[in-house]
Amino acid sequence: MTTTIEWTEETWNPTTGCDRISAGCDNCYAATLAKRLKGMGSAKYQTDGDPRTSGPGFGVAVHPDTLDAPLRWRQPKRIFVNSMSDLFHARVPREFVGKVFAVMAATPQHTYQVLTKRPDRMARILNDLAWRSSVYLRESTLDLRGPAREIPPWPLPNVWLGTSVEDQRAADLRIPALLDTPAAVRWLSCEPLLGPVDLGGWLPCGRCGARNPLPSAYDDDLLCGCQPPRFGSIDWVVVGGESGHRARPMHLDWARSLRDQCAGADVPFFFKQWGGRTPKANGRQLDGRTWDQYPTEVAGVAR
Repeated sequence: MTTTIEWTEETWNPTTGCDRISAGCDNCYAATLAKRLKGMGSAKYQTDGDPRTSGPGFGVAVHPDTLDAPLRWRQPKRIFVNSMSDLFHARVPREFVGKVFAVMAATPQHTYQVLTKRPDRMARILNDLAWRSSVYLRESTLDLRGPAREIPPWPLPNVWLGTSVEDQRAADLRIPALLDTPAAVRWLSCEPLLGPVDLGGWLPCGRCGARNPLPSAYDDDLLCGCQPPRFGSIDWVVVGGESGHRARPMHLDWARSLRDQCAGADVPFFFKQWGGRTPKANGRQLDGRTWDQYPTEVAGVAR
């Protein structure tokens, strides 16, 4: 489905529904939209969630009939996976997550942007060798009418894995799990940004660009003598304010700080919106310009 989300081109929702787990979920746009879609009779939004954490039409549901959609999109697209759900919610079966990854493996022409507030479960699943083998077995059975394909490498070069970070507490909890997950590109969605965030040692070294540990990673003669992050680092940061009639304000200095941290580490920075009751009216310029930077993939590794 085409979308107005600035940093993507298409949305794909093989699962729908979720539960609020942190402050960033308080005014969830997806929960509000799901309630509306349920009232309109949309088949995908007839499962109700717990009223304390979810709501009408926003119960977790899987939709096998939507799995093949990207196989029909021949032109390359940048696809946000699950704009209306969290693929790594505990009620999404591991087997179904494997089917989603098999489709992504079978469609290397697309770039998939996966975002979760549950990176700990994502890390456990994607580091499971048996689960990973099941992805390749499923991928080999897809689109058999097309030309023969080489077995894609792991991590999948066309899949960007991200986590939501609304404040420092969320950063401290979620980023380590994201960095413990094999990924071609790791990214953060700091939206809604509800407080200042110091990315500290999770960004590459601004002097030598070190992202991953080498055998001599802590030798005195390594590059500039830095200590790169243990598991890798963040490759892309998206920042945005909250939207809607109950939107909480985003402070200018919070957005500036993340932009400057990214600039110092040579990490692409994307400023999505200021947010507010009418987001379009507030625009998406930061200090007089738009920031629409994306990671560039080289052999499956962000540079």
